[in-house]
Amino acid sequence: MSRPEDHLPPDLFYNDAESRKYTTSSRIQHIQSSMTHRALSLLSLSSPSLILDIGCGSGLSGSILSSVAPEDGGPHVWIGLDISESMLGVALEREVEGDLFLADAGQGVPFRPGTFDAAISISAVQWLCNAESSEESAQGRLTRFFNGLYASLRRGGRAVCQFYPRNEEQKRMVSSAAIRAGFGAGLLEDDPGTKSAKTYLVLTVGGGELAGDITGVVEGLDDVDVVDGRRGGGKVKRGERKGGKAWIIRKKEQMERKGKVVKPNSKYTGRKRKIAF
Repeated sequence: MSRPEDHLPPDLFYNDAESRKYTTSSRIQHIQSSMTHRALSLLSLSSPSLILDIGCGSGLSGSILSSVAPEDGGPHVWIGLDISESMLGVALEREVEGDLFLADAGQGVPFRPGTFDAAISISAVQWLCNAESSEESAQGRLTRFFNGLYASLRRGGRAVCQFYPRNEEQKRMVSSAAIRAGFGAGLLEDDPGTKSAKTYLVLTVGGGELAGDITGVVEGLDDVDVVDGRRGGGKVKRGERKGGKAWIIRKKEQMERKGKVVKPNSKYTGRKRKIAF
């Protein structure tokens, strides 16, 4: 089955007709409900929380957030963000309880630092792996998203992003972008090796042990594959020569993470040019 993100950007793919078709499908409703409940169980929230729903669409996940009440208090409060005006239009018609924002997550998360207790994203992050113009890169979009998400969560906050990676390389690209933003990160896959496989990126905000190992922080994550990584510094590293190949490649990687378009590496990268007389 072809992937929707291979055809058009999400704001164009999810037009009025496609948005209504998506929302009224009983199959999609069931899958969306199952994945949202799974994300909530991974968040393990013990009290009513302010949750950001990234790629909220027509509010299918939000409706579940509004109906679930932790043991200590009432239901969660949520704010939804989506790039499709048509999807948000359907959400308004359905009179969902959350506030809705029209925005492109690939350009960042437009909220004040520390606004949210938690965040979820269902079937949306894979759309950020596509660059729609030569002025952008998938890495740049992921970097802006995870940097913005990290800033918008309070210290100790958590996020769960369910997505459909195309392959292992894309899975690594997404998790690496989250780690560079500062998250403690782990990947969990339900029903691996089957057509119904679901991948969840579980993220925590904090320092110390939180930055490296999340299995002891989020309940029920004994089987999570913890992704290790560290944020790089900006100084010349030991063994590097400024202007040398390793230095140039590292600088180009930094530019890609910022969303800049750079030339591909080759055997000539960093090689000194001979002066012609």
